[in-house]
Amino acid sequence: MQLTNRSKVVVKKEMSWAEKLYLPAIFGGMAITFKHMFKKPATVKYPEETREVSQVYRGVHVLKRDEQGRENCTACGLCAVSCPAEAITMEAAERKKGEEHLYREEKYAAKYEINMLRCIFCGLCEEACPKDAIYLTDRIIDSKYTRSGFIYGKDKLVEGVAPEERVDISKRKKKYEFS
Repeated sequence: MQLTNRSKVVVKKEMSWAEKLYLPAIFGGMAITFKHMFKKPATVKYPEETREVSQVYRGVHVLKRDEQGRENCTACGLCAVSCPAEAITMEAAERKKGEEHLYREEKYAAKYEINMLRCIFCGLCEEACPKDAIYLTDRIIDSKYTRSGFIYGKDKLVEGVAPEERVDISKRKKKYEFS
């Protein structure tokens, strides 16, 4: 059943000799190719070259330590609750005698994992943390071959104890100071 009473008009126009050879189309394509040949490439050779990222860029997470090298995280769970993607899981544990040099508070995160495939890098975990224990750095996430490689535990998240192993977050803008 037809919706309209209009008929289709097909005009069969004879192609010219140049159009039959496709020369105008070939020259047009070559002109576009030569125009792009002299532009600056959009890609970089990543591990050797890096691009400058914005001050508000959010990359890999890091769990910070205090000046004495103790973990800042007290396993309050606010970061996990505030995460809209539910990418953060943690288990709390009590600090034992002799572990005062490792953990700042009586309670600490025995297990802390972030599923980087679920994470949307919104930074809400960083804003929710009352102890400033978690930060999003300007580092890019490495590629992996398996899904399990994207679940980062404390071994990948906690920064080193030595001062030279610490992650510098001073270049990042402070919370709520974006212009």
